Amino acid sequence: MIDAGCVIGEGTQIWHFSHIMPGCVIGKGCKLGQNVVVMPDVVLGNNVKVQNNVSLYTGVVCEDDVFLGPSMVFTNVINPRSAIVRKHEYRQTLVKRGASIGANATIICGNTIGEYALIGAGSVVTKDVKPYALVVGNPARQVGWVGEYGNQLEFDESGKAVCQESKQVYRLENEQVSKDADQR
Repeated sequence: MIDAGCVIGEGTQIWHFSHIMPGCVIGKGCKLGQNVVVMPDVVLGNNVKVQNNVSLYTGVVCEDDVFLGPSMVFTNVINPRSAIVRKHEYRQTLVKRGASIGANATIICGNTIGEYALIGAGSVVTKDVKPYALVVGNPARQVGWVGEYGNQLEFDESGKAVCQESKQVYRLENEQVSKDADQR
């Protein structure tokens, strides 16, 4: 079901049993699987892939090229109660460009997932995740770094890593990863 008052970009595909609510914005070329719910005021950039059984609650913003794995979960209130209305307490969750969130992961509201970060399946994210970080577990802890293709990076003593698939070069300085200046 697609409610009136939402914006859906050209080329976006929405599968069976999904509900797109008023006030949300979905970019171009997105793919939303079966049984996806997009609540009011959610924003999805271009080329976002939302797998089956994902609910995107008010307060979620996903930039371009984000991947949301099957049955992953967002929250939007820290201390929900059935009998207490807390809509005025919704917290924004920002998923930055190119990040991927694995199947059955949970993202606690109010956090930012950095560019190209990779959240392992089943992880529970309770704090911000750095760009290019690989995090796993409950609570999610950083166990490494990944490049834009999602492959784990191995940095040498000079702080340089090369993605074996893309051949892109990355730098690690002060616990922050960036693409080599020549490739930006």
